[in-house]
Amino acid sequence: MRYFTAGESHGPQLTAIIEGLPAQMELTVEMINKELSRRQGGHGRGRRMQIEKDQVVISSGVRHGKTLGSPVTLTVVNDDWKHWTSIMGVEPLADDIKPEDIKRKITRPRPGHADLVGGMKYGHRDLRNVLERSSARETTMRVAIGAVAKQLLREIGIELVAHVAEIGGIKTKPSSYNGLSVVEIRKRISNDPVYCADNEASVLMVNAIDEIKERGDTLGGVVEVIVEGCPPGIGSYVQFDRKMDGKLAGAMMSINAFKGVEFGLGFEMAKRPGSEVHDEIVWNEENGYYRKTNRLGGLEGGMTTGMPIVVRGIMKPIPTLYKPLESVDIDTKEAFVATIERSDPCAVPAASVVAEHVIATEMAKAIMDEFRATTMDGLKKEIEDYRRYVKEF
Repeated sequence: MRYFTAGESHGPQLTAIIEGLPAQMELTVEMINKELSRRQGGHGRGRRMQIEKDQVVISSGVRHGKTLGSPVTLTVVNDDWKHWTSIMGVEPLADDIKPEDIKRKITRPRPGHADLVGGMKYGHRDLRNVLERSSARETTMRVAIGAVAKQLLREIGIELVAHVAEIGGIKTKPSSYNGLSVVEIRKRISNDPVYCADNEASVLMVNAIDEIKERGDTLGGVVEVIVEGCPPGIGSYVQFDRKMDGKLAGAMMSINAFKGVEFGLGFEMAKRPGSEVHDEIVWNEENGYYRKTNRLGGLEGGMTTGMPIVVRGIMKPIPTLYKPLESVDIDTKEAFVATIERSDPCAVPAASVVAEHVIATEMAKAIMDEFRATTMDGLKKEIEDYRRYVKEF
């Protein structure tokens, strides 16, 4: 299973192509749109969420609500395109228009963005050519792809959810949701303004976002993704690039503004002796092998253990501030304070939705690497047989 995305932030549309899905998997527009609407929610989002109401179009690979086994094409139209047709048009400029006369040309790179380095790499003197693709708008399609992946996982008994674990130093208390299933956590966060499973922490987070907005600043945070129902042995210890924790870490770090990742106890492991880190193995007839604890977050030796996978991502504060930082104009080399394209005081809740979907995508890819069935029924049978085998091992 593989995928590609294409499209610019203010271009006519965003596109994704997914190849390698099994045939006969149920898939509808409604399944994807539900997840896209979650990405646009959360306290702290900016004006663009009122401009764009993302709706997907499935234009290939699905017939009568089921996948065909051929590539699936997903498209989301940018409603704001009508205001950008002359600025972002595909056709060459008219003879009487010079590049320097283009509206909204950007020569002032914003600190914390891809603007300057991207311009250097690709030779762009108008940095809009960089920011249009490097924008977090691209994560729209990552969520759409992840919605498809989640449907695949759901049909084989794997469920996952992401929730906000920290914003601006305000942390949730794990005791407030420990023991809840993925489905129960999802229900709890569905009506929470910051997608937080701890009601008390949620109130503090909302207040912190409002306060930072008044100051013209931004806040980052931590999101946690929990995956339940994955059988043991997905991934491999045989080669470095097949290790499951490496793949999941790469997926998490591929999200805009994410600067750290950890599993289970994470960086806390550096402070503890080994006896307080590793998970003891036990067995019973009902469950087969399992762990007394889950400090390693469901992964050992590059493979899943069968315990819940727990992975956290650290998101930096959004660098586009209403309290702008200093930079240098690439044409004049003069200092200036960075311009504002658009800004959210906090996008951590929305980022948790993106994290959930990129992890789902990576899990689905790993499943399709592990099992070779080309139909949904065949995949279910292979996984059922494998679950039976590892339980009886």
